[in-house]
Amino acid sequence: MRDVLIGEVWLCSGQSNMAWTVAQSYDGDIEALASNLPQVRIISVPQVGTQELQSDFKGAWEPASASNVKDFSAVGLRFGRMLHRVLGVPVGLIDNAWGGSAAEAWIRRETINRDPRFKLLLESTAAKEAELLSPKGTADYERSMAAWKAAAAKAKAEKTAPPRAPTNWLNANHRPGNIFAGVVHPTLGYGIKGVIWYQGESNASRAYEYGSLFPFMIEQWRKEWGQGDFPFYWVQLADFRATKADPGESDWAELREAQTKTLSLAKTGQAVIIDIGEGKDIHPRNKHDVAARLVRWALAKDYGYKVAYRSPEFKSIAVTGNKATVTIDCFGSTLRPFDVADVKGLAICGQDRVWHWAEGKVVGSDKVEVWSDRVSAPVAVRYAWADNPVCNLFSNDGLPVTPFRTDDFELTTKPKGAVASAR
Repeated sequence: MRDVLIGEVWLCSGQSNMAWTVAQSYDGDIEALASNLPQVRIISVPQVGTQELQSDFKGAWEPASASNVKDFSAVGLRFGRMLHRVLGVPVGLIDNAWGGSAAEAWIRRETINRDPRFKLLLESTAAKEAELLSPKGTADYERSMAAWKAAAAKAKAEKTAPPRAPTNWLNANHRPGNIFAGVVHPTLGYGIKGVIWYQGESNASRAYEYGSLFPFMIEQWRKEWGQGDFPFYWVQLADFRATKADPGESDWAELREAQTKTLSLAKTGQAVIIDIGEGKDIHPRNKHDVAARLVRWALAKDYGYKVAYRSPEFKSIAVTGNKATVTIDCFGSTLRPFDVADVKGLAICGQDRVWHWAEGKVVGSDKVEVWSDRVSAPVAVRYAWADNPVCNLFSNDGLPVTPFRTDDFELTTKPKGAVASAR
């Protein structure tokens, strides 16, 4: 046996923002040219969606080079290269990300079936499976395909896609258990140091459910691997979609909160990137800063380096008269508004629960004073609570403050009949 390295192995997982390649990212051409790294090894797991547990996959470890990294995960490659340069040891990267995938597809089907919190998810899944596999589902597909073929010339001219066969969903990346069986299961037992994860966009409309589903997935993966609580670090959703004129509700903000709450699990970490998204593109091209913020967690928590790693988070609120004072846990740093002195991205409400944009200023090292002339008796404050918020609060270490709300108003994504989480 030749050319065998012993080092740190990290699994790079999630949906399209983790799958986004070096070539597709900013400075991807230069990144590739700088990636002749014989001690950084990369391997990609093919996308196989199935309910049948797979035991192997076609793939091979390769030294990272200018010729092969262009099609590899941009976040994963940068994460691994930084680790390698700092640690001075070989680093292996397993890319198993699948664009557009839903969290439930990454979990063993039987475990989801047994948990009452996911009753609504499984009911909708069972209904869809029955529909697609029924004679009616097959007949509907055949009629659609026949109609498409009859108008093939027109469809080709208009670039109209053919109807999707029922098996497309049954073997794809949203069906519960599919990715676990076809992609994750073949890698179980391979020794890994930890996981970096970038996913959530496909679950944003079900953010309330994600609050249970995401930590459940992490717990199940740790049980499946049998390596104890290995590190699991994820990327919080970036800013995306149009910027709204008025403050209000946001399913993306609710998904971000679900991700932040998952920090209650041991050996987890979150890279906040609310400052580097692109409103018109769900795929931010700046993958360097994403990887750098993930690397900070690994270096600080797993390798003993004294580097800033955690974005500031909401700690407490106190109301005096018409002003609220929010205290932020800066984890050893201090607050710094970016670009202008005033804090942007704040909203405030009174007992009527009507949100208004608020004024804000940093007081001391870790507090923000918040007020609005339209709210005489505030009860709650929100920061960066929007799909694409305009916000500017950072730590002096350059890490953006984590979006937060001080209220416990019911989430807009909570479905009727949802089973409350035990967390």
